[in-house]
Amino acid sequence: MTLSVQVAGQSDIGCVRRNNEDFFGYDEPCGIFVVCDGMGGAAAGEVASRIAVDSVLEYCRNNRRDEAIHAHDSEGVSTRAAFLAAAVRYANQRIHSSAAQNPEQRGMGSTIVAVLVAGAAYSVAHAGDSRVYLLRNGTIEQLTEDHSLVMEQLRHGLITAEQARRSEVQNVITRALGTEENVSVDLRDLSAQPGDTLLLASDGLTRHIEDAEILSIVSAAPSSKEACAQLVAAALKAGGHDNVTCLVLRFVEQS
Repeated sequence: MTLSVQVAGQSDIGCVRRNNEDFFGYDEPCGIFVVCDGMGGAAAGEVASRIAVDSVLEYCRNNRRDEAIHAHDSEGVSTRAAFLAAAVRYANQRIHSSAAQNPEQRGMGSTIVAVLVAGAAYSVAHAGDSRVYLLRNGTIEQLTEDHSLVMEQLRHGLITAEQARRSEVQNVITRALGTEENVSVDLRDLSAQPGDTLLLASDGLTRHIEDAEILSIVSAAPSSKEACAQLVAAALKAGGHDNVTCLVLRFVEQS
Protein backbone atom coordinates (compact mmCIF):
# COMPACT_ATOMS: atom_id res chain seq x y z
CA MET A 1 0.00 0.00 0.00
CA THR A 2 1.32 3.40 -1.01
CA LEU A 3 0.03 6.53 0.68
CA SER A 4 0.33 10.11 -0.44
CA VAL A 5 -0.44 13.30 1.45
CA GLN A 6 -2.90 16.01 0.45
CA VAL A 7 -1.93 19.15 2.37
CA ALA A 8 -3.13 22.72 2.84
CA GLY A 9 -2.40 25.43 5.39
CA GLN A 10 -3.81 28.77 6.46
CA SER A 11 -2.84 31.49 8.92
CA ASP A 12 -4.81 34.52 10.09
CA ILE A 13 -3.85 37.50 12.26
CA GLY A 14 -7.07 37.10 14.25
CA CYS A 15 -9.44 39.79 15.50
CA VAL A 16 -7.28 41.41 18.21
CA ARG A 17 -3.56 41.17 17.45
CA ARG A 18 -1.73 43.78 15.39
CA ASN A 19 0.75 41.33 13.88
CA ASN A 20 0.86 37.63 13.11
CA GLU A 21 3.51 35.77 15.12
CA ASP A 22 2.42 32.38 13.72
CA PHE A 23 4.19 30.87 10.74
CA PHE A 24 3.89 27.59 8.88
CA GLY A 25 5.64 25.85 6.03
CA TYR A 26 6.07 22.50 4.35
CA ASP A 27 8.03 20.69 1.68
CA GLU A 28 6.03 17.83 0.18
CA PRO A 29 8.98 16.10 -1.58
CA CYS A 30 10.89 16.09 1.72
CA GLY A 31 7.78 15.06 3.66
CA ILE A 32 8.23 17.82 6.28
CA PHE A 33 5.36 19.91 7.70
CA VAL A 34 5.76 22.60 10.39
CA VAL A 35 3.66 25.06 12.42
CA CYS A 36 5.22 27.57 14.83
CA ASP A 37 3.86 30.23 17.19
CA GLY A 38 6.36 32.94 18.06
CA MET A 39 6.70 34.96 21.24
CA GLY A 40 8.70 38.05 22.15
CA GLY A 41 8.53 41.82 22.27
CA ALA A 42 7.89 44.08 19.29
CA ALA A 43 8.12 41.94 16.13
CA ALA A 44 10.52 39.38 17.64
CA GLY A 45 7.85 36.67 17.77
CA GLU A 46 7.40 36.93 14.02
CA VAL A 47 11.15 36.62 13.58
CA ALA A 48 11.42 33.56 15.85
CA SER A 49 8.61 31.59 14.21
CA ARG A 50 9.91 32.32 10.71
CA ILE A 51 13.46 31.29 11.67
CA ALA A 52 12.08 28.10 13.21
CA VAL A 53 10.13 27.04 10.14
CA ASP A 54 12.80 28.05 7.64
CA SER A 55 15.53 26.30 9.65
CA VAL A 56 13.66 22.99 9.90
CA LEU A 57 12.89 23.02 6.18
CA GLU A 58 16.49 23.95 5.36
CA TYR A 59 17.85 21.14 7.54
CA CYS A 60 15.56 18.53 6.00
CA ARG A 61 16.41 19.65 2.47
CA ASN A 62 20.17 19.72 3.00
CA ASN A 63 20.82 16.61 5.11
CA ARG A 64 20.35 12.88 4.61
CA ARG A 65 17.92 11.21 6.99
CA ASP A 66 20.04 8.08 7.32
CA GLU A 67 23.25 9.87 8.27
CA ALA A 68 25.19 8.02 10.97
CA ILE A 69 25.30 11.24 12.96
CA HIS A 70 21.67 10.71 13.95
CA ALA A 71 21.99 7.05 14.92
CA HIS A 72 23.21 7.72 18.47
CA ASP A 73 20.13 9.88 19.12
CA SER A 74 17.62 7.25 18.00
CA GLU A 75 17.34 5.19 21.19
CA GLY A 76 13.64 4.47 21.68
CA VAL A 77 12.64 6.19 18.45
CA SER A 78 13.28 5.72 14.74
CA THR A 79 16.25 7.26 12.95
CA ARG A 80 13.62 9.35 11.15
CA ALA A 81 12.45 10.80 14.48
CA ALA A 82 16.04 11.42 15.57
CA PHE A 83 16.64 13.26 12.30
CA LEU A 84 13.56 15.40 12.93
CA ALA A 85 14.77 16.17 16.46
CA ALA A 86 18.11 17.27 15.02
CA ALA A 87 16.28 19.63 12.66
CA VAL A 88 14.34 21.13 15.59
CA ARG A 89 17.51 21.55 17.65
CA TYR A 90 19.11 23.29 14.67
CA ALA A 91 16.17 25.71 14.61
CA ASN A 92 16.60 26.29 18.35
CA GLN A 93 20.25 27.19 17.85
CA ARG A 94 19.42 29.58 15.01
CA ILE A 95 16.81 31.44 17.08
CA HIS A 96 19.03 31.56 20.19
CA SER A 97 21.98 32.88 18.17
CA SER A 98 19.89 35.54 16.43
CA ALA A 99 18.53 36.76 19.77
CA ALA A 100 22.05 36.93 21.23
CA GLN A 101 23.26 39.04 18.31
CA ASN A 102 20.28 41.42 18.18
CA PRO A 103 19.29 43.22 21.40
CA GLU A 104 15.76 43.90 20.12
CA GLN A 105 15.21 40.14 19.77
CA ARG A 106 16.37 39.08 23.22
CA GLY A 107 13.93 36.76 24.93
CA MET A 108 12.20 35.76 21.72
CA GLY A 109 11.15 32.16 21.21
CA SER A 110 8.71 29.93 19.37
CA THR A 111 6.62 26.84 19.86
CA ILE A 112 6.91 24.15 17.23
CA VAL A 113 5.03 21.13 15.96
CA ALA A 114 6.61 19.24 13.09
CA VAL A 115 5.72 16.07 11.22
CA LEU A 116 8.13 14.12 9.01
CA VAL A 117 6.43 11.64 6.68
CA ALA A 118 7.94 8.65 4.86
CA GLY A 119 5.25 6.65 3.09
CA ALA A 120 2.84 5.31 5.69
CA ALA A 121 5.23 6.07 8.58
CA TYR A 122 5.65 9.44 10.22
CA SER A 123 7.29 11.07 13.21
CA VAL A 124 6.01 13.95 15.34
CA ALA A 125 8.22 16.44 17.19
CA HIS A 126 7.08 19.30 19.38
CA ALA A 127 7.97 21.87 22.02
CA GLY A 128 5.44 24.31 23.45
CA ASP A 129 1.64 24.38 23.29
CA SER A 130 0.96 24.12 19.58
CA ARG A 131 -0.66 20.76 18.89
CA VAL A 132 -0.91 17.81 16.51
CA TYR A 133 -4.18 15.87 16.29
CA LEU A 134 -4.91 12.57 14.58
CA LEU A 135 -8.41 12.15 13.13
CA ARG A 136 -9.27 8.55 12.28
CA ASN A 137 -12.56 6.72 11.72
CA GLY A 138 -14.69 9.37 13.42
CA THR A 139 -12.36 9.87 16.39
CA ILE A 140 -9.87 12.59 17.35
CA GLU A 141 -6.71 12.13 19.40
CA GLN A 142 -4.22 14.74 20.55
CA LEU A 143 -0.76 13.37 19.74
CA THR A 144 1.17 16.07 21.62
CA GLU A 145 1.20 17.16 25.25
CA ASP A 146 1.16 20.92 25.92
CA HIS A 147 4.28 22.34 27.54
CA SER A 148 2.46 25.06 29.48
CA LEU A 149 1.97 26.11 33.10
CA VAL A 150 -1.76 25.40 32.92
CA MET A 151 -1.25 21.86 31.62
CA GLU A 152 1.40 21.21 34.27
CA GLN A 153 -1.11 22.28 36.92
CA LEU A 154 -3.79 20.09 35.35
CA ARG A 155 -1.51 17.04 35.13
CA HIS A 156 -0.61 17.39 38.82
CA GLY A 157 -4.25 17.72 39.85
CA LEU A 158 -3.88 21.31 41.05
CA ILE A 159 -6.72 22.57 38.83
CA THR A 160 -9.68 21.06 37.02
CA ALA A 161 -10.13 20.91 33.23
CA GLU A 162 -12.74 23.66 33.47
CA GLN A 163 -10.36 25.85 35.47
CA ALA A 164 -7.67 25.19 32.87
CA ARG A 165 -9.97 26.42 30.10
CA ARG A 166 -10.65 29.64 32.04
CA SER A 167 -7.13 30.22 33.35
CA GLU A 168 -5.60 33.67 32.90
CA VAL A 169 -2.09 32.20 32.56
CA GLN A 170 -2.74 30.03 29.50
CA ASN A 171 -0.02 31.92 27.63
CA VAL A 172 2.76 30.84 30.04
CA ILE A 173 4.87 28.31 28.12
CA THR A 174 7.26 25.97 29.95
CA ARG A 175 9.23 24.91 26.87
CA ALA A 176 9.98 26.67 23.59
CA LEU A 177 12.63 27.10 20.91
CA GLY A 178 15.27 29.78 21.29
CA THR A 179 14.84 30.71 24.94
CA GLU A 180 17.71 28.45 26.04
CA GLU A 181 20.85 27.21 24.33
CA ASN A 182 19.46 23.66 24.30
CA VAL A 183 15.91 22.38 24.03
CA SER A 184 14.27 19.07 24.88
CA VAL A 185 12.16 17.75 22.00
CA ASP A 186 9.23 15.36 22.51
CA LEU A 187 9.09 12.67 19.80
CA ARG A 188 6.61 10.04 18.61
CA ASP A 189 6.66 7.47 15.81
CA LEU A 190 3.36 6.46 14.23
CA SER A 191 1.89 4.72 11.19
CA ALA A 192 -0.81 6.16 8.96
CA GLN A 193 -3.87 4.43 7.55
CA PRO A 194 -5.77 5.46 4.41
CA GLY A 195 -8.18 8.22 5.35
CA ASP A 196 -6.20 9.45 8.35
CA THR A 197 -5.96 13.21 8.81
CA LEU A 198 -3.34 15.11 10.80
CA LEU A 199 -4.02 18.62 12.07
CA LEU A 200 -1.12 20.84 13.13
CA ALA A 201 -2.40 23.95 14.90
CA SER A 202 -1.34 26.92 17.00
CA ASP A 203 -3.14 27.58 20.28
CA GLY A 204 -5.07 30.42 18.67
CA LEU A 205 -7.16 27.69 17.08
CA THR A 206 -7.35 25.12 19.88
CA ARG A 207 -8.26 27.62 22.62
CA HIS A 208 -11.38 28.59 20.71
CA ILE A 209 -12.52 25.27 19.24
CA GLU A 210 -13.20 22.11 21.24
CA ASP A 211 -11.94 18.77 19.94
CA ALA A 212 -15.44 17.62 19.01
CA GLU A 213 -15.99 20.68 16.81
CA ILE A 214 -12.58 20.21 15.17
CA LEU A 215 -13.54 16.62 14.37
CA SER A 216 -16.90 17.69 12.94
CA ILE A 217 -15.43 20.45 10.75
CA VAL A 218 -12.52 18.44 9.36
CA SER A 219 -14.56 15.28 8.77
CA ALA A 220 -17.19 17.16 6.77
CA ALA A 221 -14.78 19.27 4.72
CA PRO A 222 -14.30 18.04 1.14
CA SER A 223 -10.60 18.95 1.03
CA SER A 224 -7.66 19.91 3.23
CA LYS A 225 -7.92 23.49 1.94
CA GLU A 226 -11.59 23.76 2.85
CA ALA A 227 -10.94 22.18 6.26
CA CYS A 228 -8.36 24.90 6.99
CA ALA A 229 -10.68 27.67 5.85
CA GLN A 230 -13.54 26.43 8.01
CA LEU A 231 -11.34 25.90 11.08
CA VAL A 232 -9.94 29.42 10.86
CA ALA A 233 -13.42 30.87 10.31
CA ALA A 234 -14.73 29.03 13.39
CA ALA A 235 -11.87 30.35 15.55
CA LEU A 236 -12.46 33.90 14.37
CA LYS A 237 -16.20 33.60 14.98
CA ALA A 238 -15.44 32.42 18.52
CA GLY A 239 -13.42 35.56 19.24
CA GLY A 240 -10.13 35.29 17.39
CA HIS A 241 -8.20 36.62 20.39
CA ASP A 242 -4.90 35.24 19.04
CA ASN A 243 -3.31 34.47 15.69
CA VAL A 244 -4.86 31.35 14.16
CA THR A 245 -2.87 28.83 12.12
CA CYS A 246 -3.54 25.30 10.94
CA LEU A 247 -2.03 22.76 8.58
CA VAL A 248 -4.13 19.79 7.47
CA LEU A 249 -2.61 16.59 6.06
CA ARG A 250 -4.81 13.87 4.60
CA PHE A 251 -3.35 10.44 3.87
CA VAL A 252 -4.85 8.92 0.73
CA GLU A 253 -4.10 5.62 -0.96
CA GLN A 254 -2.51 5.95 -4.37
CA SER A 255 -4.14 3.92 -7.11
